[in-house]
Amino acid sequence: MTTLSRRALLGCIADDFTGATDLANMLVRGGMRTVQTIGVPVSNDAVEADALVVALKSRTIPAADAVAQSLAALDWLREQGCRQFFFKYCSTFDSTDAGNIGPVTDALLDSLSAEVGATAFTLACPAFPENGRTIYRGYLFVGDTLLNESGMETHPLTPMRDANLVRVLQRQTGSKVGLVRYDTVAKGVSAVRDTVDALRSDGVRTAIADAVSDADLYVLGEACADLTLITGGSGVALGLPANFRRAGLLAEGNDAARLPRVEGLSAVLAGSASKATNAQVAAWRETRPAFRIDPLAAARGEPVVEQALAFAQQCLDKAEPVLIYATATPDEVKAVQRELGVNEAGHLVESTLALIARGLREGGVRKFVVAGGETSGAVVQALGVRTLRIGAQIDPGVPATATTDAEPLALALKSGNFGTIDFFEKALRHLDGAVQ
Repeated sequence: MTTLSRRALLGCIADDFTGATDLANMLVRGGMRTVQTIGVPVSNDAVEADALVVALKSRTIPAADAVAQSLAALDWLREQGCRQFFFKYCSTFDSTDAGNIGPVTDALLDSLSAEVGATAFTLACPAFPENGRTIYRGYLFVGDTLLNESGMETHPLTPMRDANLVRVLQRQTGSKVGLVRYDTVAKGVSAVRDTVDALRSDGVRTAIADAVSDADLYVLGEACADLTLITGGSGVALGLPANFRRAGLLAEGNDAARLPRVEGLSAVLAGSASKATNAQVAAWRETRPAFRIDPLAAARGEPVVEQALAFAQQCLDKAEPVLIYATATPDEVKAVQRELGVNEAGHLVESTLALIARGLREGGVRKFVVAGGETSGAVVQALGVRTLRIGAQIDPGVPATATTDAEPLALALKSGNFGTIDFFEKALRHLDGAVQ
């Protein structure tokens, strides 16, 4: 029997913060004790975990910067002893023709293939059926709708106007992109491996993989056991823990989701403009207090942060959770972007909510629910969060988390499009209950 590893087995690089917790959630569900770092740690001291997830904020930065950050994360994960690596991006792909998925994948493949001496190849599968993201014949669906008709075509930063992921990825890379079709996946692990061998022989470096159910993801996960690098959404990670367990490297039945109880006040911060978050904000406002951030007022120099904190304090004095949000409709977002510019508008919202988060913590808030990947990144940086222990799932793709500090914070970091309409209430109940 192979001796159980005392070092991390799987090393993951995520291109945003909520995507990182989404992936970590999947690994915890598979029984892997998982720690998420915020950015690349400066120390190479060993971290006690089965899986490590480095959360970057690299989805929409220039491709060269995303590559440099991702390679730095890879170097740290190698130092931690990881045996396999995962590049995680959004289940709706979220990457324009000038985007970063292709260049980062190429750079990671080049680095890893040079180390192991193998022909560079990886799968790309952003499918997440539990949240309605499926891939068939290379086309990404959101529910029953093609990606480019799902609302993602109006995303303010990464508008997705082509649902064919083979075409999308091919426009980002000079490497050959292929497809593992659904009929192959349906035949099982051996068929997928045979197709991978054929694609590799044909010069393909990255292949989009179809998946319409969790069963397909388990097949792909097992078929990936010998690949040094895997890329995709969190769904394809479903099948990875079992590979380490079959190899005798991962124990059965460990309490991977255990988190400490966190006492203190609660608040919700929302910066995403997605349909799901808009609905969640509207549901909260029907019965709960909320304060809306006006980016144009902040741009004019009005004391928006102070006003929001004063409103919040009135609620917190009564131990009542409060929502502070900049969430808006696509038309409202476009109006702000026309006046301020796309990048400046996004940065202004993120920086404003980050300052508010810092003020809330000073006012006694210890439990935060945050909606939006970019917003979550700004908030955790403002709070000085460096590492998170990942707990049990709240909604598909969204786990409870707690910082590893002596006096921990409890956090639920939600991708904009994730969560049921009552997610904010549900997340606060979960954090208040504190998984033991």
